Amino acid sequence: MLFNTTPFALFFLVVVAIHFALPARFRGWFLLAASYYFYMCWSIPYIGIIVAITLIDFVAGIAIENARGGTRRAYLAASICCNFGLLFAFKYAVFFTETLRLPATLHVPQWVLPVGISFHTFQAVSYTFDVYRGKVPAERNLGVYALYVAFFPQMVAGPIERPGNLIPQLHRPAPFNSARLISGLRTALWGLIKKTVVADLAATVVNSVYRNPAGYSGAMLWLAAGLFSVQIYCDFSGYSDIAVGTARILGYDLTINFRQPYFARSTAEFWRRWHISLSTWFRDYVYIPLGGKHVGGKHVGGNHGTAWRWCINIAVVFLLSGLWHGASLTFVAWGALHGAYILFGAWTRPLRTRLAAQCGLGEFPRIHAKVQIVVTNLLVTVAWVFFRAPDMTAAFTMLQRLMAPGFSGLAEAFTAGLPQFEMSFLLLAVPAVFGVEYLRQNPPLGLATAWERRGFRWPVYAAAVYTVVFFGVFNRMEFIYFQF
Repeated sequence: MLFNTTPFALFFLVVVAIHFALPARFRGWFLLAASYYFYMCWSIPYIGIIVAITLIDFVAGIAIENARGGTRRAYLAASICCNFGLLFAFKYAVFFTETLRLPATLHVPQWVLPVGISFHTFQAVSYTFDVYRGKVPAERNLGVYALYVAFFPQMVAGPIERPGNLIPQLHRPAPFNSARLISGLRTALWGLIKKTVVADLAATVVNSVYRNPAGYSGAMLWLAAGLFSVQIYCDFSGYSDIAVGTARILGYDLTINFRQPYFARSTAEFWRRWHISLSTWFRDYVYIPLGGKHVGGKHVGGNHGTAWRWCINIAVVFLLSGLWHGASLTFVAWGALHGAYILFGAWTRPLRTRLAAQCGLGEFPRIHAKVQIVVTNLLVTVAWVFFRAPDMTAAFTMLQRLMAPGFSGLAEAFTAGLPQFEMSFLLLAVPAVFGVEYLRQNPPLGLATAWERRGFRWPVYAAAVYTVVFFGVFNRMEFIYFQF
């Protein structure tokens, strides 16, 4: 059941109506049943995985809290092994068997990947880690914990919620609130615009070019690479907006997962703005346990030995991040490339500062910032080639052709799967969406004042609905991150 379909809209209307009609003590159980139904629309048998993860970590959390000394670590290790064992069996067993060229006699079943398994696995693991560290108490209410794992707005593609944020809210169901309703609808509508109007329209061009890169000029390949950057952002952040909006309507506040990542001035800053719930998960549960330090929002090193340790930790984190996204060498290469960007950026920071001063950019900070944004987006776009390509051969072919750009004329752009009007609309919609994103985060005083007036606000809502209805693509195209 996709967010951008009529069945989900009807499902959500029914859920909201029943949820607020029920007494508060029954709402959690109803939402749990609705969440299980939502997941079983994808696969009935695989609901067993959700139930298994829930029971394992519910018992493990209580055991960790009650135990002492090494026994606590044993329970934590057992929980982690069970969670990641399931994840490995379904997502990575075949990949490692083929990569390591294990004997053919070693039969590894090729399971259909359960939708969103990486998300709810990481969410469950964060719970047992936080109980072990004493950050949250072990949850004694099985229904509340089960809903924490399976809450339908975010169980399939995040954001990855921490127990300290979501579980206390599940204990205190909020009453219906009209302000939350309007705010949630506004956020969900904006996510729907990004998904149906921009991401899915861009996907038509991207898919066409990636199917036959040899049939297009270098300039068109750059356009497709840039449009994939737009597609994946609007697709994933669009899902996150809908998740945040629908949860807000129901009375719950989810983590904000994106903060204008394409306005970042470095790849390190990009990762503080992109998929925030995942990047902070790796920071807190991988990077810091490996010995990393986190001060003032930045990763810091110390002496020479610590610097090398920092480099190793960064490499490990980004290789794992790439592998988290998919059991493929292309995702590993994508993660490794981002790790290399961050390491190279740290090593060359003094040199780049001196060069900027010599070029006079230090006297023009706004121009300097824009140059940094452009360079960062160029690096991120190149890395996305590995993320999108079906295999390493296709990725390197794409990169080789990008390095020798040619141009066959504007007519070429209209052979990439979209009619002339839709391609023109897409090229206008992209800067419009990013302009609105910027204004949402940095509203000028005049706009903020105008927004308080219904005569200004409601026509904007009407225009947004009109845009979705008449320009949205409704072909049941799944969200990209459902595969993870």
